[in-house]
Amino acid sequence: MSEYQAQDYKKGQPRWCPGCGDHFFLASLHKAMAEVGVAPHDMAVISGIGCSSRLPYYVNTYAMQTIHGRAASIATGAKVANPELTVWQISGDGDGLAIGGNHFIHAMRRNIDINMILLNNRIYGLTKGQYSPTSPRGFVSKSSPYGTVEDPFRPAELCFGARGNFFARAVATDSPGTVGILKAAYHHKGAAVCEILQNCVIFNNGCYDPVYNKEGRKKNAIYVKHGEKLVFGENDEYGLVQEGFGLKVVKIGEEATIDDVLVHDAHCQDNTLQLKLAMMDNEHGFPIALGVIRDVEAPTYDASVAAQIEEVSAKKKYHNFMELLETNDIWEVK
Repeated sequence: MSEYQAQDYKKGQPRWCPGCGDHFFLASLHKAMAEVGVAPHDMAVISGIGCSSRLPYYVNTYAMQTIHGRAASIATGAKVANPELTVWQISGDGDGLAIGGNHFIHAMRRNIDINMILLNNRIYGLTKGQYSPTSPRGFVSKSSPYGTVEDPFRPAELCFGARGNFFARAVATDSPGTVGILKAAYHHKGAAVCEILQNCVIFNNGCYDPVYNKEGRKKNAIYVKHGEKLVFGENDEYGLVQEGFGLKVVKIGEEATIDDVLVHDAHCQDNTLQLKLAMMDNEHGFPIALGVIRDVEAPTYDASVAAQIEEVSAKKKYHNFMELLETNDIWEVK
């Protein structure tokens, strides 16, 4: 059992709107930190700019609020410079996927061992209600008064397209679900993306209403667990089966048997089924997938850099600055 409690990771007085999803997530992060048992001085929480990016002020760890969209860059540097450090990167959908989008995809492509948290409320909250890269087409906001004419990024699709090896999703108000994926992200070696669905109570309240409470999640979400059947519903009466190259929802015992229902494989190198699970939504008659959707091992950037430095250093005649000076011809000026 961990020697730490959630209280050991708390700091300051959170300043977010009452009911904001950031409050729920912060409580889950404190709990997850305590359960993984890493000392506060061995952790760093790094963010960019935005409502969610205030979070580093409320954790009793090393922490840094950086500039807009650059959280992944600073997190990368911190991890490569100190591979033993546990790094949590906190970004909103605007900070992480707009100005920070390029850093987001390359952190995944490089597979840097950081935990990338994407707090997705589909809106710019700090700057007072402009549409974000994840806002749906037609969304009315202060910067799109007649409805946005853009299609949104879907974080899972972006992650998989950047060759991401870990993707998980939780709802901010679901503490057990959030703590579960945060712990899984910590144990995964490589870039681990956790999408957190949360409402902005001021500018986009209700955007996740179908799954924002426990009763809604029973009807409109599916908790995926590696090695277990993909079943859902208030009494696990529904399941997911393969139909052609896609998925289909069936009622178990009427349209299919439990043997027909697919088993979730989060460790499969082929991400075809994992992506289909991650892309499901209520609008098309599917439940929203929650939990660890993909978790695949692959070489990490930081470990590879450390190994390369060690290998190259072993072949050099010098190992510090003084030895470097003495490597070439030396003469004395009198």
